[in-house]
Amino acid sequence: MSETNTTRPVQFNSAKMSFEEFRELLIADYKLAVQSRFVSLLGRKEVLTGKAKFGIFGDGKELAQIALAKVFKPGDWRSGYYRDQTLAFALKMSSVYHFFSQLYANPTLEADTSSAGRQMVAHFATPLLDEDGEWIDQTQQYNSVSDVSTTGGQMSRILGLGLASKLYKDNPNLSHRTKFSKEGTEVVFCTIGNAATSEGVFWETVNAAGVKQIPIVISIWDDGYGISVPNEVQTTKGDISSVLRGFQRDEAGAGYEIFRVKGWDYAGLCEVYEKAAEYARNEHQPCIVHVTDITQPQGHSTSGSHERYKDSDRLNWETEFDCNKRMRDWLLDSGLASDDELKEIETEMKDFVRQEQKRAWSDYRKTLQVDLDEAILLLEKLNHHAVELPLKTLLSLTDLSLKEVYVNVRRVIRDLRGIELEGKAELLAWYQEKKEVNHSRFNDKLFNDTKYSPLKVERIEPAIDDDSTIVDGREVLNACFKANFERDARLIAFGEDVGKIGDVNQGFAGLQEIFGSQRIFDTGIRESAIIGKGLGLAIRGFRPIAEIQYLDYLIYAMPVLSDDLASLSYRTKGRQKAPLIVRTRGHRLEGIWHSGSPMSVLLGGLRGLHICVPRNMTQAAGMYNTLLKGDEPALVIECLNGYRLKEKMPHNVGEFTVPIGKAELLREGADITVVSYGSTLRIVQEAALELEKLGISIEIIDAQCLSPFDQDHLCKSSLEKTNRLLIVDEDFPGGASSYILHEILEVQGGYYLLDSQPRTLTAKPHRAPYGSDGDYFTKPAVDDVVEAAYKIMTDSKPNDYPALY
Repeated sequence: MSETNTTRPVQFNSAKMSFEEFRELLIADYKLAVQSRFVSLLGRKEVLTGKAKFGIFGDGKELAQIALAKVFKPGDWRSGYYRDQTLAFALKMSSVYHFFSQLYANPTLEADTSSAGRQMVAHFATPLLDEDGEWIDQTQQYNSVSDVSTTGGQMSRILGLGLASKLYKDNPNLSHRTKFSKEGTEVVFCTIGNAATSEGVFWETVNAAGVKQIPIVISIWDDGYGISVPNEVQTTKGDISSVLRGFQRDEAGAGYEIFRVKGWDYAGLCEVYEKAAEYARNEHQPCIVHVTDITQPQGHSTSGSHERYKDSDRLNWETEFDCNKRMRDWLLDSGLASDDELKEIETEMKDFVRQEQKRAWSDYRKTLQVDLDEAILLLEKLNHHAVELPLKTLLSLTDLSLKEVYVNVRRVIRDLRGIELEGKAELLAWYQEKKEVNHSRFNDKLFNDTKYSPLKVERIEPAIDDDSTIVDGREVLNACFKANFERDARLIAFGEDVGKIGDVNQGFAGLQEIFGSQRIFDTGIRESAIIGKGLGLAIRGFRPIAEIQYLDYLIYAMPVLSDDLASLSYRTKGRQKAPLIVRTRGHRLEGIWHSGSPMSVLLGGLRGLHICVPRNMTQAAGMYNTLLKGDEPALVIECLNGYRLKEKMPHNVGEFTVPIGKAELLREGADITVVSYGSTLRIVQEAALELEKLGISIEIIDAQCLSPFDQDHLCKSSLEKTNRLLIVDEDFPGGASSYILHEILEVQGGYYLLDSQPRTLTAKPHRAPYGSDGDYFTKPAVDDVVEAAYKIMTDSKPNDYPALY
């Protein structure tokens, strides 16, 4: 481990620049550090005076980030967190104006270029897509994946971002790489706070990156605390680089190059980052830079003061070792600047930051003022006493917000219900128009919805006839993957046991031998890292299929799936995408941890992913074909007990498509509409035969996708005929079945077609016990479906269908 702990004399290479050029460079760095510090100080004041909701800043970390920025090249990647404002300013990923615009939540991309007001301050992103949804040339810009607030959430994606460089370097003939790489020389710079290194995802990522030897530089900003909790409570030995020593590369094997440097040591920081970047860029050697002795002058955030948990000695030390102060003293002691010159810079930067803050605030107010002025103008045209108070409220607003505008407008609309009044129609028309505007401001781009959306992929029927070979379902998937990998060099698949043995259910059997271990490979048991690897690869132009071995284990990757992947399009207003396909298997089997169907957890946590639930492997293959032609992330849950069931092999196994978000009618019936998906469909189909013996005809609909659900309203069309509804699934009571009821009854309007109470049949509240008997008494069985359907008919026609019990 390399340790750089002392400030050294100023050194410069006269062959590269003159002394004056060198001096100007140092002065510019100090100027940027001062500017960033004033941003932090003024930003906190703006929150505490009520002009913004919350503030979190990067004060105390200025010099380290300036040093890092010096080695950041076009094509490189930042995966950081909310302390990186100085780095963002240095690389022009953000500006003072954009920073304050985000602080105020300006809902325009012109003002908040990172998120259009959707993220709290200091969450940075660079555009990766143009307005048509096409990839921007990543090699020509400094790149930053959109930040997440979850501590450590920035870690796992660096695996894919860095692995992409390795793959591009090793495969120079990849035809798609033009916009994504220049010979695989791109470095991924990750930043993380010392306390966040306690998170499991940090250790998963560090371990996985060391195994793969990918070009990353992880910077740990260490200010000694995690909010109020000191390092001694956070970390063994109270020192993260000491704990990481076992990862240091040595004669025993490959690992990391680990550096340790103080956050106020400008020259040492520059030296360390130059070395780390060189190792990563030229040797694809992962590096960790532990930056110690960092201060946090304003404490953690605007939520409180660090004086509550730091004693006077610590506070005095932080004042003395503030990195900006140390650099100022260093410039003076080295004769590189005079006190008057530095004071002039400080005054200039203070004035500049205040000017840009005022401009951001003014533009934010102007954005809201348009809606306020229009609302006032329309309300003034209404001659009615119900308008007086809302209008007066709007005319006297001092703390302007869109919420206040629309609260008062909607109040007027309610109070004028049933009243014909001149100007009312104009108000209603304006409000309907503004609903669309506000949807764009706050609600759109859950998916990128480009011309490549999987929802727009043309439907191609599977070519199945009498000559089609009858095979195990797993063989259909295997043939589908083989055809797609032959056609598209961007495809990569990985996960536990995916490589050598072709996954535990043989979907990739033999394909590693054909396509090589760089395209189909094994990973360790680290679900967060698997998803992060897929996310990063997808952002850099590959089409990864990341496998989580069982649906029950998806929960270990939920923070990455939910916080990062699912929200990526929304939190960047469609300017970033990661078309990752997550493959897993679940539903029916046996055992508490191998028979999960936690669909409501997924529906709630994965808004922003398509959730596909194919009933067999042919349908799954068609969904993969569709998703691989699209550009949005998805989760495909195969039926765990279906791999050895017999299916006919489509002649066009790599071409046919199954539409995403379209339900399918499997059986026509007259009495009850039964909606199900996945493994329970076979149960329902068996039950249909038993119900026929009882004189009951059920219509069976396969949902196929839960998100989006039945966009063609097939369920409603069925209810127009049957007027009765039964939902069957394996989730817990009130889980996914309630979601489906909402979609059918409320969204589709199926409620008005019912002649009897809609019913749900689900698993029991607990997990399924091991063994066939446990499965029978826990999850819906044929007998349960028969009796649930019969009960519906008993309620409707008790004379024709006398009660069973």
